[in-house]
Amino acid sequence: MNVKAIVSVVSILGLMAIMVGVPSIGAQVPPSVGQNIAPVFEGWEENADGSFNLLFGYFNRNWAEKISVPVGPNNSIEPEGPDYGQPTHFYPRRNRFVFKVRVPADFGDQELVWTLRTNGKTERAYGTLLIDYFTDDVVIMNNKGAGGGGGGMYDLAGNEPPQLRVDGPKTRQVSVGEALNLTAFASDDGIPAARSLANIPFQYRVTPDSASGLWLSWFVYRGTGEEVTFEPEQISVWEDMRTGSNSNWASGWAAPPTPEDGKWDASATFNEPGNYVLRAWADDGGLMTYEDVNVIVNR
Repeated sequence: MNVKAIVSVVSILGLMAIMVGVPSIGAQVPPSVGQNIAPVFEGWEENADGSFNLLFGYFNRNWAEKISVPVGPNNSIEPEGPDYGQPTHFYPRRNRFVFKVRVPADFGDQELVWTLRTNGKTERAYGTLLIDYFTDDVVIMNNKGAGGGGGGMYDLAGNEPPQLRVDGPKTRQVSVGEALNLTAFASDDGIPAARSLANIPFQYRVTPDSASGLWLSWFVYRGTGEEVTFEPEQISVWEDMRTGSNSNWASGWAAPPTPEDGKWDASATFNEPGNYVLRAWADDGGLMTYEDVNVIVNR
C-alpha cells in the first residue's frame, strides 16, 4: 500500500478518534456511569503466511464505570462463536487494539460480527478485509497518539514492539485474599524517543497524544475486575486523558524509570473466587505486546 493511502487511513481513523474521544471545547463531560459500550473494528493486518488478523477494540462511553460481560449472548462473536478471545471486563473510555482474531488467507469477503449488549443497548462491530481498513504499525502508532496530537509529529521510523516475557506458568491457582506474585521482563528499542506530555487540559485535546517510553501494566482482561487489587497501582491501559491520571495519555505524564534488569514485579489479590485472565501489557507509547495468565481463584 502506498504512503498516500496509508495517510488517508490514518486521517479517517483520526477523525473517528475526534468523534468518540474526549469532549470538545465547551462540551459537557459525558456521564461517569450508565452508558453502554460500543465494540470497534480497528482494521486488519496481513501476516507473513498470507493469513490476516482482524483487530478489535472498544469504546466504553462511561468515564468511571467498568463493566463485566461474560462470553455468551451479550458478548459474542459470530459465526462459529461466541468465544474468539474477546475481553469480558471493560475499562472506561477508548481502548484500542485490545485483541486480534486470526483468519485464513481465503477469508475473502466474509465477516466476523462482535455483538455487545450493555446497559440496555446493543451495538455491533463488523470485522472485514475491505481495503479501507488496512492497518499497519504506522496506523497503530498514530492512532494511539505516538505521532502527537496531529499525527506524524515525531520520528517513529523503525519502531518495534517491546519485548515481553511473563515469568512462571500460564495457569495458576490462588486462594481468596492470597497475593499472587506477578513478574514480567520487558525491554524496548528506544523508539520513539522518550517524551512526557505537556500540561494541556484534556478538554482542549481532540485527538490522542501519548507519552513515549516503555511502561508495563497488569490488568483484568477476563473476570470481575472490581474484585482484584494490584500492588503497586498499575498504569491505566485505557485512554484517560485527565490531568493527574496515571495514564500515558494524561497531561504531564511521563513513563516510569525502566528497571535495570528489565524485571517488573507486581502482585494481585482476589476478593472473590472464580476464573480470571490477567494481562501483562508492555507499551512504548506507540506499539505494544501482551501476554495472558489464567488464574483459578479458590475459596
